[in-house]
Amino acid sequence: MSQYKPTTTGKVSFGEWETAYEVYGTLPAAPGKVPLIGLHGGPGMPGRYLRPLSVLVEAHGIPVILYDQIGCGDSTHLPEKGGDFWTVELFLKELENLLEKLEIKEYDLLGTSWGAILAAEHALLHPHGLRKLILSNGLTSMKMWEDSVISLLKTMPQDVQDTIEKHEKERNYNAPEYRAACKVFYDAHLCRIIPTPPELVEAYTLMMDDPTVSYIMSGPSEFHSLGTLKTWNIISRLGEITTPTLVLNGKYDMTSDTVVKPFLDGIKGSKWVRFEHSSHAPMLEEREKYAEVVGEFLTE
Repeated sequence: MSQYKPTTTGKVSFGEWETAYEVYGTLPAAPGKVPLIGLHGGPGMPGRYLRPLSVLVEAHGIPVILYDQIGCGDSTHLPEKGGDFWTVELFLKELENLLEKLEIKEYDLLGTSWGAILAAEHALLHPHGLRKLILSNGLTSMKMWEDSVISLLKTMPQDVQDTIEKHEKERNYNAPEYRAACKVFYDAHLCRIIPTPPELVEAYTLMMDDPTVSYIMSGPSEFHSLGTLKTWNIISRLGEITTPTLVLNGKYDMTSDTVVKPFLDGIKGSKWVRFEHSSHAPMLEEREKYAEVVGEFLTE
């Protein structure tokens, strides 16, 4: 988006591929300041919608680093790769590579949705430089996510439910009627701002330009897990996370209170903030409050 002006942009090599990144503020960070790295969702939805976090530079002097995970945005696309390639481990290695190439020794991490999966998995590695962890609108298990989304679907108008159920059974995910019904659901539980903020439109458009990662790992349906993450579940491992952690979600979120509760139960000392006027995108729906909550946690 034109109103966001990163201080620097670039690409780092990741094996034979490249990871594109942008920095708001300066690196290395000023004394006493720790950069925040944002992990976008999807999988495969570039973090354009995380750019409002750039206000942390002026508000708190916190540098913000956003990057396009491999397979999307301005990073290397690999549409020929299959499920054996697109793994959690691949993206963990990419994050570690970015930290190394940018010579970042200490950092905070904010992951949203799929990015929260990645952030929690990274924290389980007990990296030396990780200072604080923010799990925003994140999943604790794909099964709980699916149950939450189906439960929310049952609150939608009957014609929306019927249309989605019909095309889900037929696996006809590109039908105009199905997409229109999904939009009604998304307007209630993905982002409640109408029209949809341009940051989210841009990110979604880029994901659908090359949905390889999204379709392989998550699947083409929002309501049933059909991808390689289908059985992913971190609940039994959460007690191993020792990083100070903030958990965020929205009142109308697809990641409902039930989905995020295991984070709070499992991670000792974790804090929770729910955004009362938001769904799955509080960084856009309540952007000022979101930045305030994140900034306070990072500077306390």
